[in-house]
Amino acid sequence: MVSRDFGREKRLLTPRHFKAVFDSPSGKAPGKNVLLLARANDLDHPRLGLVIGKKSVKLAVERNRLKRVIRDSFRLNQESLGGLDIVVVARKGLGDLDNAELHEQFGKLWKRLARQRQQAAPPGVSDSSHA
Repeated sequence: MVSRDFGREKRLLTPRHFKAVFDSPSGKAPGKNVLLLARANDLDHPRLGLVIGKKSVKLAVERNRLKRVIRDSFRLNQESLGGLDIVVVARKGLGDLDNAELHEQFGKLWKRLARQRQQAAPPGVSDSSHA
């Protein structure tokens, strides 16, 4: 069983990590008021980075709520995401969705990224093979 925590190793921490995803994303999942960009990493777990600017979401309390809900959703869905670096870019209006709507939308977006990742994997290579 994969641990469902959200420790430091599950986060994109440096500007270099973010830049790598922005410069050459291998997967994209646009949603309502949000864009997810993904890029394969060489790790056995996904990492998450959040870009929720003041321009898109005015109030700090709303930005923090979004971060909490997105991290929670990521934590619950990370097994299916494997070795991806994912950046979530918030757009205007994301803060207007309630927590249930956010969870539902992000659930679909994680599934879409996981599907794109599986389609990109060369045939014969499975995720479950651990040496």
